[in-house]
Amino acid sequence: MLDSYYHKGLRQNLVDEIRIKGINDENVLSSILKVPRHLFMDNAFVEFAYQDKAFPISCDQTISQPYTVAYQTELLDLKPYEKVLEIGTGSGYQTAILSNLKAQVFTIERQKKLYLKAKKFLPSIGYTAFFIFGDGYKGLPKVAPFDKIIITCGAPYVPEELLLQLKIGGKLVAPIGTGKIQKMTLVQRNSEKKFSRSEYGNFSFVPMLTERTE
Repeated sequence: MLDSYYHKGLRQNLVDEIRIKGINDENVLSSILKVPRHLFMDNAFVEFAYQDKAFPISCDQTISQPYTVAYQTELLDLKPYEKVLEIGTGSGYQTAILSNLKAQVFTIERQKKLYLKAKKFLPSIGYTAFFIFGDGYKGLPKVAPFDKIIITCGAPYVPEELLLQLKIGGKLVAPIGTGKIQKMTLVQRNSEKKFSRSEYGNFSFVPMLTERTE
């Protein structure tokens, strides 16, 4: 499937919409503008790709609402060439947004079908990342520390193992909560043992699960 001028026009409308909703980081908006979201979606939903909505993908997962992707990415406050751990590759859309921002992305997915698909698909359309089939709660201690960590599924709490994989000065962004609605949470590591925490708006994500699924 091509990325046509028609799709690019729809993306511009989408960017205009999420700017009105409060996203101000021009680098994030530029990344949303460049990534062809319709290529990440099942054929049944392609015509809806540039609506600001989440849609189902395989394995009972979703591709997140573009506003939500932009919101998390803006909170992450990425700088070029920072090392980022993404928990929950899913469709790979958020991975592509991070890659577009010149991050060095390590992305973990527990669903083997999604992991294999993203590992093959993203490089084929020009996005680079390190793809890992594993348990997001454990992170990647052998690759740590990370400048930034982003969790793209609803976690009941901020996993301690992930916090310890942040650099001092690093940030973690995650939707935290036990119900259908989570609170977007930003945690910054201020020293070896001290962390600060801020809470933002309410969001709804699929739950973060443990273990790998073949």
